[in-house]
Amino acid sequence: MTAKVLQYDTRELETFLPHSQPAYLHSVSSTPNYYMGCSYEANLKQYLLSTKATPRYYGTVYDCYIPPPKFGYIRASPLPIKVDIPDNAKNVDTTPEDFDPFKTRHLEHPVSSGGTLTHLLKSSLGTGILSMPAAFKASGLWMGVFATILVSIICTYCAYNLVICAHVLYKKAGKTTMTYAEVAEEACLRGPPWSRKYGFVAKQIVLWGIFVTYFATGSCYAVIVAENFNYVAFNYIGTYDKRISVALLFLPFLCIAYVPNLKSLAPVSMVANVCMTVGLGITGYYLLTDIPSLSERPAVANFSSLPICISIVIFAIEAIGVVMPLENNMKSPQKFVGIFGVLNQGMTFVTIIYVMLGFLGYLKYGEATADSITLNLPKEEYAAQAVNLLIGLSVFFTYGLVFYVCLDIFWNEVKHRYASKEKLANYALRTVLVMINIIIAVLVPEIVPFVSLIGAFCFSILGLMCPVVIEILVFWDDGFGRFNWKLGKHVVIVFMAGLACVFGSKSAIAGIVKTFQ
Repeated sequence: MTAKVLQYDTRELETFLPHSQPAYLHSVSSTPNYYMGCSYEANLKQYLLSTKATPRYYGTVYDCYIPPPKFGYIRASPLPIKVDIPDNAKNVDTTPEDFDPFKTRHLEHPVSSGGTLTHLLKSSLGTGILSMPAAFKASGLWMGVFATILVSIICTYCAYNLVICAHVLYKKAGKTTMTYAEVAEEACLRGPPWSRKYGFVAKQIVLWGIFVTYFATGSCYAVIVAENFNYVAFNYIGTYDKRISVALLFLPFLCIAYVPNLKSLAPVSMVANVCMTVGLGITGYYLLTDIPSLSERPAVANFSSLPICISIVIFAIEAIGVVMPLENNMKSPQKFVGIFGVLNQGMTFVTIIYVMLGFLGYLKYGEATADSITLNLPKEEYAAQAVNLLIGLSVFFTYGLVFYVCLDIFWNEVKHRYASKEKLANYALRTVLVMINIIIAVLVPEIVPFVSLIGAFCFSILGLMCPVVIEILVFWDDGFGRFNWKLGKHVVIVFMAGLACVFGSKSAIAGIVKTFQ
């Protein structure tokens, strides 16, 4: 007889809590294992037999890797334990066929489809929109339109398939919600045999990929805030090294990072939305006055700068980090996908806005287009100054939301080490993270190279490559269609993402190097 080795997917466990679910790793021989000799073995067995747990059951032997009780967290090499389960115990090797993850999902505050669409628009219409004219400058007027629409279709397709895969895995795993990292893990654990040992690795890659992406975005926000405030300050007190402005943002950024929780940031987020809306409205007025002829702008620019355009568009339009959180909080998650689902509606609207602003911004200012379109507005006019102050404030207040994504990931990995001084350690970590954000921004005080690097390297991997790999693993047993056309589609997406990653990163790094010369 053979048994299966399973592993609990939580890394911080003092007792076996109801939310801890084992995940399939690989087959092993059912040779006798050694008991850990820990005092809670009986409690463990009772837990495994309870209805709250969802262990996979094989015959009369249950083999699993269990975190030792020492220090209350899992060590690098957890010890195995064998628990004998009676033959008449409930077989939970597979999820019941009638399991409906959507009907089973119980949320304290479910969000309607309209509310989810609003959140998606708020998440997608971020600071990246300010650099869209710079993207068109790098590609040309009509090439910019084509590139933006193409990138949007690919990004939306990958996000769409990520949610479809999550819905399939909900039923297989008996879960009602999953994070992006958990979807990656489950895809490996329930995919072909060769992928199952990479479940934990896949989860960590996505988790820390999100951390790096949003942490770099935080540094980019510091540069954007400084640039917009400098736009007004230089007009009254003269020019100075913009790195000074970035450094002076440490204390303000630290104050917003010290806000204890996301609920307390809700009013701040509302202020940021108002500032961004008013600022973009006034910017639109400037772009629509005295528009030059279309013939004055090249339809296609130098192809060597096209990777910069694609990288900026990916940074601006990619919303892979919010897709699963939004879906997880929907009252009717089935409506998130579909031809006229929330995702397609939201991304269609976002694409139209991005194309319009990029097109009009480059048409208006041509080769003089700045890294952020607000920096092209006439400095002497009070309305233009108000735009830059409003955009600067909006980005400043938005920093708190980006910062909390990073804080949550990092803190969950280290908090078990500081149980006795948790609050002090938490705020010390906040301080260190903000300090590193500002130091990076001081070293690279340029918007376009920063935005291009994040879009090219981080979002190309997280937003394009990872969803494709997840889809391949989830539907591995179903095959890839006639003549393997589905596999060909995946190869094309990964190839395009690879080009954007390599050449976009190369161009961005070259721009960053120039700041040190």
